[in-house]
Amino acid sequence: MITAIQSHEGDHFDFGGLAVHWKIDAAQTGSRFSIVHHPIAPKALAAPLHFHHNEDEYSYVLKGRLGALLGDDVVVAQTGTWLFKPRRQWHTFWNPDDTPCEIVEVISPGGFEDYFREVSANWGNMEKFAEINRKYHLDMDFDSVPRLCQRFGLTFPSL
Repeated sequence: MITAIQSHEGDHFDFGGLAVHWKIDAAQTGSRFSIVHHPIAPKALAAPLHFHHNEDEYSYVLKGRLGALLGDDVVVAQTGTWLFKPRRQWHTFWNPDDTPCEIVEVISPGGFEDYFREVSANWGNMEKFAEINRKYHLDMDFDSVPRLCQRFGLTFPSL
């Protein structure tokens, strides 16, 4: 069966710099993958340095440019570029420009899209946030935020 998902369809939440627009859930793909759309505000750090134990992420730049730190390597991906962020590698990503950036993120295996749902439902509760990170086997280095923002000239929302 062919399914068409319109650009306006799917739940949406804005974390204050990084937004998530859910597109395809693991339940629709036999848990093989999931897809989310991430609008990223100008000069916004999307997340602290983090480390997925279980998921690979494939980001396609729809609009603007995407900066990423993958291990020790800094990459800037242009519109039309794919960026691979493998599991078990410290990484983060951001919008390096003064204009909006939009990416489509393919997450494999699927299921991690629910991480964003749980965080959005508990936005601002750091204790619950830490619990959700443990549940999804995600390590996060919150201490990295100030130095990343300074190094790349970015902003990051307070929780």
